[in-house]
Amino acid sequence: MENQNKTELVRIISVSGHRGLFRYVAQARNGAIVEALSSGNRICIDMKNRITSLEDISIYTDEGELKLRKVFEKLHEVLGENDAPTAKASADELKKLFAEAVPDYDGDRFYVSHMKKVVEWYNELKKYASLDFADEEQAAGEEAAEAEA
Repeated sequence: MENQNKTELVRIISVSGHRGLFRYVAQARNGAIVEALSSGNRICIDMKNRITSLEDISIYTDEGELKLRKVFEKLHEVLGENDAPTAKASADELKKLFAEAVPDYDGDRFYVSHMKKVVEWYNELKKYASLDFADEEQAAGEEAAEAEA
């Protein structure tokens, strides 16, 4: 499987009420079994929690919406191998980074609180997964093949 070291954003999720990112593992009777990227610990998430795949998240730009995957790629172009500023960085530092990486971000609808979340996720993916993303079509095809097996 050549896709082994690539991150499938469709399987990386954010869960309301829980810090950090998780990798979707399997469906459970009343929710989903997920694995924390940082620790590898598996937990069962109740269906009452809001679960969002990073593949489904976009940020607002002057031209419309930009998928989070593209935002991560643009941040990586600007940052190289350096980490993004932490979520505790100043608003000015975060705005400066996003102005360089995504110059057309919509400042009226993409807030500093959103920027903090994006840099947290960026740093967590960089540290515990990969910023090399699997193609959406390829990931969907592999998921379908797993389901059939």
